[in-house]
Amino acid sequence: MTKAAAEPLPDLWNDAHAAELDEPGLLLYRSNLLGSDLRITNFGGGNTSAKLAMTDPLTQQPVDVLWVKGSGGDLGSMKRDGFSTLYLDKLLGLKQLYRGVAHEDEIVALFNHCTFNLNPRATSIDTPLHGFVPYRHVDHVHADAVIAIAACANAEELTKEVFGGAIGFLPWQRPGFDLGLKLGAMATEHPEYVGVVLGGHGLFTWGPTSKAAYQTTLRIIQQAADWLAAHEKQPAFGGAACDAATPDTRRKIAAALMPLIRGKISRGERKVGHFTDAPEVLDFVNSRALDELAPLGTSCPDHFLRTKIRPLVLPHAGHVDDVDKIANALDALLDAYRADYSAYYQRCKRPNSPAMRDPNAVIYLVPGVGMFSFAKDKATARIASEFYINAINVMRGASGVSRYVGLPEQEAFDIEYWLLEEAKLQRMPPPKSLAGRIAYITGGAGGIGGATALRLLDEGACVVLADIDQEALDARVQAIVQQFGRDSAIGIRVDVTDEASVIASFEHAILTHGGIDIVVSNAGIASAAPIEDTSLALWQKNMDVLATGYFLVAREAFRLMQSQQCGGAIVFVASKNGLAASAGASAYCAAKASEIHLARCLALEGAPHGIRVNTVNPDAVLRGSKIWAGDWRRQRAASNKVSEDELEEVYRQRSMLKLPVLPEDIAEGVYFFASDLSAKSTGNILNVDAGNAQSFTR
Repeated sequence: MTKAAAEPLPDLWNDAHAAELDEPGLLLYRSNLLGSDLRITNFGGGNTSAKLAMTDPLTQQPVDVLWVKGSGGDLGSMKRDGFSTLYLDKLLGLKQLYRGVAHEDEIVALFNHCTFNLNPRATSIDTPLHGFVPYRHVDHVHADAVIAIAACANAEELTKEVFGGAIGFLPWQRPGFDLGLKLGAMATEHPEYVGVVLGGHGLFTWGPTSKAAYQTTLRIIQQAADWLAAHEKQPAFGGAACDAATPDTRRKIAAALMPLIRGKISRGERKVGHFTDAPEVLDFVNSRALDELAPLGTSCPDHFLRTKIRPLVLPHAGHVDDVDKIANALDALLDAYRADYSAYYQRCKRPNSPAMRDPNAVIYLVPGVGMFSFAKDKATARIASEFYINAINVMRGASGVSRYVGLPEQEAFDIEYWLLEEAKLQRMPPPKSLAGRIAYITGGAGGIGGATALRLLDEGACVVLADIDQEALDARVQAIVQQFGRDSAIGIRVDVTDEASVIASFEHAILTHGGIDIVVSNAGIASAAPIEDTSLALWQKNMDVLATGYFLVAREAFRLMQSQQCGGAIVFVASKNGLAASAGASAYCAAKASEIHLARCLALEGAPHGIRVNTVNPDAVLRGSKIWAGDWRRQRAASNKVSEDELEEVYRQRSMLKLPVLPEDIAEGVYFFASDLSAKSTGNILNVDAGNAQSFTR
């Protein structure tokens, strides 16, 4: 049974909006529209260009300038400064200096000499492919439907059949100057073409205006998708070889496996994970074709660079009991993958190839469960997952109408270890101190929790904010995401006094990030009452939140960190009152003292596992604090016989240093204990109270 047509790609072009834009603005508008749909092109992939008349700043005369997406940008999110600009005549003049395929890389350095108006944006390797096409507006995209045709064994024949002579075909070749010459020549010699399919790679299309180019790109992709849908053999991938586990079982298996994998591949560089059990992923990992197609790797270079030469396929898991079976086989499977990758490197390396990179897999396929991806940060892991879903779509389309062909091994190696790619990697800034680490922070919506999150984010961590106040939590996460990006933080509503809630929150964090390295217990309440007025309920509430809550969170952290086997840092945010007795607050002081002693006990238990447990003791952090927003502030003001507005000054004057204690001060202490700056510290207490002799540790 076949479908007549694929889901249509919407034409999002708005003439009213376009009428307000200049030509560079129209190019940006077109680029953002194309990049907004992963069916058109993947994150960071593809490029667009326009040849525009500009005024030369030196001669004040009109010249033709090639505007083309620069290196490293993303079509969907780029701004105007994401384009390189080159004098078109100078770029075309490089043809006279070109010495052939063996000298491809030397020509790239000359792109800088073609720069228009001192634009600092680095040029992409695809620049000649745009510049040499004799049309004003050119699009290059990695549409799954088109790559599916381009990755077929009979790709050239199918291109003619699908597009009826309107699209040309060029066999696979690494992008560069020579491919640009061939593409330009084909476009010149075939005025009837509106584009060209690049074998195993993607699609180039063109048009006289930005709108025309955009609509041509959509039309060609839709034509390919409709043809595949009408001709695809069913069932996809030869049908199912096994059933998917239930959704709840998939989540439990993933939450058990991801920390195991993460720990074993994070010894040299910490990794962050991503899990998906999307329908297309389950179709592939559960299919009869998995063992045949997965080893072939991907075809599109952009897919390959993100997902590595091939994925690691783990054993089928249909029940939670299967986790032990996979765990027992994991070391052997990982060792075999690393050995295979090392052999690939040795087979394919050139005399000047860079040293072998991390030999661990990026993509992990688990029949019955779904797919994990692990990379240096959350965004890279998520994007790798998206790229492999693109690759699955390509394999599905190609194998459904022909025979899928992956990128040849030597070609894959030459892209992965391309000296130009290596130079790009070398230009990247060194990793920050908490790169690849995941922090879980209770009380994350409050002042100290929020400040701690920002401090850890500044050092490269991604954060999980846990709080009982959903509204405040949502606001905090939204603010962080606006500043640090969509992959920087998630919020989880947690009641730390509820065992099931805490356990569920850790499972959620694992499924989102693959594990946890740093746990900051900061959830808090405050109360004040003479002992004779302290009800059992008030006493119990303090103990529930400040003692039991810290215990439950620490217990789950220990279980997870022991599973990961790569250590960890737990930081308790306690209080000066845990060391210095305070009249009229016995319940609060006793609970805070419990936290401090619990941390010292846990430091003893954690040391053999590399789990460090330390305590930061604040005092009187009023600004941004939720616990100071209600009765506690009024009670403290009343006991000090001052107004609430004067309370912060009272505490400042009470301190030895006469300084206020701010959330950022506590965050600095937490960062110290969470980072490798304190790698040899455990069981310690850091008072951040501007000086209080009563709380000196002895």
